[in-house]
Parts: sequence; structure tokens; C-alpha cells
Amino acid sequence: MKKVIKKVLLFGWNILAYIRIALRQLHLYIKDARYVRRHPAVPKILSIGETLERVARDRLSVSRFGDGEIKLIAGRDISFQRCSESLSDALASVLESDEPGFLVCLPDIFADRRYMIKESSTHWKKHLSEFRPEWYAHVDSARVYGNAFMSRCYFQLRDKSGSAAYFRAMKEIWNGQDVLLIEGEKSRLGIGNDLFDNVRSLRRILGPVENAYDKYDELLNAAKAHGRDKLILLALGPTATVMSHALFREGFRAVDLGHADVEYEWFLREATERIPIPDKFVNEAGAGEGVGALEDESYQSQILLTIV
Repeated sequence: MKKVIKKVLLFGWNILAYIRIALRQLHLYIKDARYVRRHPAVPKILSIGETLERVARDRLSVSRFGDGEIKLIAGRDISFQRCSESLSDALASVLESDEPGFLVCLPDIFADRRYMIKESSTHWKKHLSEFRPEWYAHVDSARVYGNAFMSRCYFQLRDKSGSAAYFRAMKEIWNGQDVLLIEGEKSRLGIGNDLFDNVRSLRRILGPVENAYDKYDELLNAAKAHGRDKLILLALGPTATVMSHALFREGFRAVDLGHADVEYEWFLREATERIPIPDKFVNEAGAGEGVGALEDESYQSQILLTIV
């Protein structure tokens, strides 16, 4: 009898918890709808194709912003990066920057999201219901921004027929160039695929898998020491967002590439769900579980430094 009572109570508690969550989300949706009526102007954002073309053609440096970066600006931790006042302030400064040769990229989420699969559209709807005022406090509706989904150009798209062209355009950014890649220790961009087969040379600096901003100064100094006369590509979460801008101001060309390799892997596999990739840290699918050392000779020969 006691077991039955406990099951009934647990079921009732779960139902109440679900109702509380649903009511809170409904409240946020209503609050966001009212906010939008008072602030109807939305940021102007280039398409994915336009963004990739401009970055390659005009040799732009790039910082990309997503849900994680705006949460950090708002003072929240995210799963792989704890917040600090320094990081929050630095991200806000980059988001508000407007300099020739440097492209700030926003997620294309503020208006029509019907181009997205339902899962992604729902995610961003929930995100905006809580964080739209934070976005609007730092962006200018009169400006034109790049599209942060320049490196998220497969999985979340309802129509994936253009993804192959997007990846071809992406590869033009580094075609024939000497590249310095700064990435997480287990990210391993381009390993096992042809993403960087068209570079002239490739060297790597490896940073922490999590909380990379703790090593920001060391990583920035290493980038400056080894990145002269190279295109610097970064895949290091919010740390890359900040560092791309800092390197640009020091006279380097730096592009925050984010999840491009994971998206490319999913594209090659025609994945319809977020799946782990062997030997790679995929934050959205298994994170680093089961990802160990990689003894591939070509990969190891590319590593200049490991800063963890």
C-alpha cells in the first residue's frame, strides 16, 4: 500500500512540476508578444549565402553570436563556459562593435523562422521569450549583420538542398591559404573529412574543452605569436567570439567558425538527428563521452601548442 501511495504522490508531483513549467513558459510567451508590439523593428541579417560570399570576397574577420553568448552577456553560465564579468563585458563590447572589415553575425531568429525544422524553431522561440530584450539592448535595428548560421547551415534547415552549396562557399574562405586553427582539445576540425583539403597549410593550437576563457590571455598570445600572415580560424565557443575581434584589432584576419565541422559531418552523413561523431567532442550529442586520444600522424604533426 505504501508503494502505491508513493507512486501516486510522485506522479502528482511530476504533474504539478510540469504545469508550473508550462505556466511559466506561457507567461514568457505573453510577455515577449507584448515586448514585440512595443519594439517591432528587428535586426537586419544577411542570408547564409550572402554572409559566406561577403566573408570570402571581402576577406572579412568574423565574430558570431548565439544563445550561449547572449546568456553570458546576461550573466548566466552555459554548459561549457562559466560566466565572468570580464567575459560578459567583452562579449557585449564585440556585439556592439561596428568597424570596416569586421562582421558581427547574429542568429537569423528574430522574424520568420519557418525555414527551420520544428525542433530548432521551438528552441529559438523559447530563447527569445526570455532573452529578446537582452538582444535588443545591444543590437541596432538600422545596421545590417552577418548570419551566425553561416556555420550552422545544415541540421536546422527545413530545406537542406542548399547545404552543399553553402559548404562549397564556406571552403572559399580558406581556399589556398595558410591557416592557423585554434580549437578545443578534442574538436579536431577537418579530421576524417575534406573540410580543409583546399588549404595551403594548416597548423593547430589546442585549447580547453570547457571554460576556455580561463586561458584567454595565453591563447591570444599564442595566436599572435603563430598567426602572422595566416588566416586564423577559431572554434572555441564564446572565447572565439571575443578573440576574433581582439585579433582583428591587432591586424590579423580571424574568423569565428564555431560548429562548422560538426555540421559538415552531419551533412556528409545525411543525419536527421544530432549524432555523436567518432573521435570528436560534440557538445550537442554526447559531449566528450568516449572521446580519447587521437594518434593520427598527420593530425599530430599539425599541433603547435596545447593550452589547457
